[in-house]
Amino acid sequence: MNPPANPPAEEISQDSNHPVLAREGLTILVFSIAIILVIMNTAMFNMALPDVTAEFGISGTSASWIVTGYSIMFAISSITFSRLSDFVPLRRLLITGLIALGLAGVVGFFSQSFVVLLLCRIVQAAGAGGAVSLSMVLFTRYIPLKRRGGAMATIMSAVSLGLGLGPVVGGLIVENLSWHWLFAITAAVLLLVPFFAWLLPKELPQRGSFDALGGVLLAVGITCLLLFLTSRAWIVLLIGIVSLILFVLRIRKTPDPFVLPSLFANRRYMLLVLAGMTAYICNFATLFLLPQILTKNFEFTAGYAGLVIFPGSLLAIIASRKIGRIIDRHGNHGILRLGPVMLLLSTLLFALFIGHSWIAAMLTYMILSLSFAALSSSLSNELSRVLPESFIGSGMGLFQLLQFFSGAFSVAMATTALEWQHTLPLGTAYSNIYWGLSVAAVVAILCALWYRRHARLALG
Repeated sequence: MNPPANPPAEEISQDSNHPVLAREGLTILVFSIAIILVIMNTAMFNMALPDVTAEFGISGTSASWIVTGYSIMFAISSITFSRLSDFVPLRRLLITGLIALGLAGVVGFFSQSFVVLLLCRIVQAAGAGGAVSLSMVLFTRYIPLKRRGGAMATIMSAVSLGLGLGPVVGGLIVENLSWHWLFAITAAVLLLVPFFAWLLPKELPQRGSFDALGGVLLAVGITCLLLFLTSRAWIVLLIGIVSLILFVLRIRKTPDPFVLPSLFANRRYMLLVLAGMTAYICNFATLFLLPQILTKNFEFTAGYAGLVIFPGSLLAIIASRKIGRIIDRHGNHGILRLGPVMLLLSTLLFALFIGHSWIAAMLTYMILSLSFAALSSSLSNELSRVLPESFIGSGMGLFQLLQFFSGAFSVAMATTALEWQHTLPLGTAYSNIYWGLSVAAVVAILCALWYRRHARLALG
C-alpha cells in the first residue's frame, strides 16, 4: 500500500516528527458542524416516512428505503473515502463529498416523485460518507495521541447531537412545512466548503490505485441481502451471496483491494469492530422505532416525539468532554468495560417498559445515547492505537462501513419484525424487538471481555 500523502513542512511540529494541524480547535469545530448536519440528514427522514408513504401511495417497506438506502450508500462511501485518502488529499475528498451532498439537497428540495427523492438521498449519502470517516483519518494522522481521545469524543458528541436534533428538527419541519424542507437543511453544508478549503492541510497526491470492482461487488452484496429481508425474494438473496463470494475472491487476489484481507485476520481489530456494530444496531434501531412508538402508541405529534428523543442526545453531548478527558488520561479500557453493560441495561429497560410509559422511553434512551457516545469514542480511539499507520485509512473505513451496514441491517430487520408481528399489540411487538436487541448488547459485552484478554496476552 502506498503511504498517506505527506503534510507540508510548515505543519510539522518543531519538537516532534508527528504532523499537527495548524488550527486544530477550529478544524475540529467545523468538522463537528459538518457531521451534525450529515447525521441529522440520516435521522430527520425517520420523521418523514409516514408523510412520504401517504403522499406517494407506497408501502411502509418501500418508504423505509429512504433510510436504509441512505445507510447502505453511506457505509460504502465511508470506506471508499477512507481508502482514497491513502493517496488522494483529504481536503479534495472532503470538499467533493460535501458539494455532492449539498447539490443533491438542492435537487431533492424540488423533487416531486419518490424515485427522485430516493436517488437524491443516495447521492447525498455518497457525499456524506466521507465526513465521519475522513475526520477519523485526519485526527489519527494529525492529532497527537495525548489529545486524540478528546477529539474523537468531540466528533462522537457531534454524531449524538445530529442523531438527537434529527428527530426534533425533522418532526417540526414535517409538522409545520413539508418533507421537502429537510433537503434544505442539509444543503447548508455548502456554506462549510470554504472553511475546509482554508483549514485542511495542503497534502500532495500520491501514486495509488483504487479497487472499484471490489467496491461494486460489496455494494451489490450488501444491498441484495437487505432487500431480501424486506422482499423475501430468493433470487435477490442468491445475487447477494454470489456478489459477496466474488468480493472475497477479488480482495484476496488484487494487489490493492477495496478492503485489506489482513484486517479480518486481526483478532483485536475485529473484536473492536464487532462491539461497534452492536452499538450501532441498538442505536439505529431505536432511532427508527422510537418515533413510531411515540406517534402510534402514545399519539404524539412528530414534533413532540422528537423532543422526547432529544434529552438523550443532549446528555451525550454534555458528557462528551468528560469522556474525552477520561480517554486521554486513563485510556479506553474503563469505558470498554462499562459501555456494553449500559447498552444491555438500556435494551432490557426498553423491552420491559417501551409499551407502557413515554417517560420511561425518554429516560432509557438517555442511557442508550450515553453508552453509544462513550463506546463509539473509545472504540475509535482504541482502533487508532492498535492499527499500524499504513492501515489507518482502510481500517477506519472498514470500521465505518460495518457500523453503518449494521445500522441499515437493524432498520431492515426492525421493519420485517414489525410485519411479522402485525397481529400483536404495538407495545408487545416493540418489546419483542428489544428483547432481540438485548442479545446484540450481550455480544458487545463478550467482545469487550475477549478483547481485554487478548490485550493482556499481548502485553505478556
